[in-house]
Parts: sequence; C-alpha cells; structure tokens
Amino acid sequence: MTADGFTTCLWFDGQAEEAAHYYVSIFKNSRIVRTGRTTEAGPGPAGSVLVVEFVANGQKFVALNGGPQFTFDEAISFQILCADQGEVDHYWNRFQEDGGEAGPCGWIKDRFGLSWQVVPSRLIDLIDDPDPEKAARTTRAMLQMSKLDLAALEKAYAGE
Repeated sequence: MTADGFTTCLWFDGQAEEAAHYYVSIFKNSRIVRTGRTTEAGPGPAGSVLVVEFVANGQKFVALNGGPQFTFDEAISFQILCADQGEVDHYWNRFQEDGGEAGPCGWIKDRFGLSWQVVPSRLIDLIDDPDPEKAARTTRAMLQMSKLDLAALEKAYAGE
C-alpha cells in the first residue's frame, strides 16, 4: 500500500483473515494485498495472523486481530450507494445470508457486527427534492422499511 490517502483499520478478535476474505468475496474491484504475521516477539503466537491488508470496492482496509477489547457499533457504518434494486438486493442478501442482522432504513450488520447502509443512490435525490411533500412521503416510506425497496420509494415519491 502507498503512503498516500486513508486506510480504514477494522479491529477483530481473531477473525481478521476470515473477514478480509469475506469482504473481498462480496465487492468487485477487491483483493487481498498482504497478510502480516506475528513474530516470536508477539503479540499472540508466532506465525498467527496479525493484519490483513485488502482492497474492497477500490477502498483500502486493514483487518487487525487486536483482541476482544473493542467491538463494532452503529456509530460507524459504511454506506454502499447502489445503482439499482439489483445491487441493493445483492449486498443486502450477501450480508444477511451469512449471519447478518437486518436493521431499519437500509442498515444491516454483517456477521462480524460491522454496520452497512445499503442505499439506492436514487433515494438521495428523492428525499432531497425541493417539493417538501414529495420528500416527506419518500422519507415516511423509507422509515417503514428494513431493506430499501426502490420501486416502493418511487411510488411514495409520486404519491401513489
């Protein structure tokens, strides 16, 4: 990895390698870059995975086996802007089928507890419409959903 830009570090308790491979399997333009192992100096048993550098959807990440001290919560999430309902369904289904937990308004936790917002990019335009009634109808519809349904959001926007 280069020294420029940002890299998101994700803290795991012994699941860094599994998680990196999982995320690489879900997103296009993804790959494992490097796996770093501990030495006899530690932390952990010599030869165990300490970090996995990977790219998911073109974004740089490091998965770190840091231990049980810290866990993910909803204060941090990754937003996936989707071109259409097919993409929404792809990401939502992948996260849910592998032990994820559905939340409200397009939020879902993956099997590692990391929060994602799976959002059709069109929704941003709908709720940002200058007509406050259209925006409000769309927002009310969104607030009733778990996985976002673009067709239903469009109908709410249109007043149908």
